[in-house]
Amino acid sequence: MKKIFLLAVLAVVFTASHTFAQSYKNSVGLGIEFGDGSTLVGPSYKHFFTGKDAVQADLLFSDHVVWLGGYYQYHQPIEGASGLKWYLGLGPQFAFVDGNGPFKGYTAVLIRPMAGLDYKIAGAPIALNFDWRPSAQLNHGSGFEAARFGLGFRFTFK
Repeated sequence: MKKIFLLAVLAVVFTASHTFAQSYKNSVGLGIEFGDGSTLVGPSYKHFFTGKDAVQADLLFSDHVVWLGGYYQYHQPIEGASGLKWYLGLGPQFAFVDGNGPFKGYTAVLIRPMAGLDYKIAGAPIALNFDWRPSAQLNHGSGFEAARFGLGFRFTFK
């Protein structure tokens, strides 16, 4: 089901009928993180300081876990693909575990690089993004997780 959903999103991004570019300054909507481990869902916000520099904040939820993350992102347009930008980012993320078992009360501190695509649908207040966001855990014994990805569906406004 996740693969079908991802393919549908990518098809929308690459086959949009309008081709003139639009930018946006703020967006708010749904963030989804998936891959190895749990799927997390929650609100996501992005703010552009300039046409290239943005920050993104995510508050994501799963069974007995809350993830809070903030990222700086550097964007560049993709020539010949109006409304489509690539980006690189980096920021901290915190995972708060509340539940039974060995991880009860556990808080993980992670650093998250990311690389992705951001698409603003022309003529509509909608932006979509897809990114690869591996993580490096900094506490409780270090660890690295490469197979994590993010999707964003946001309404845009100035």
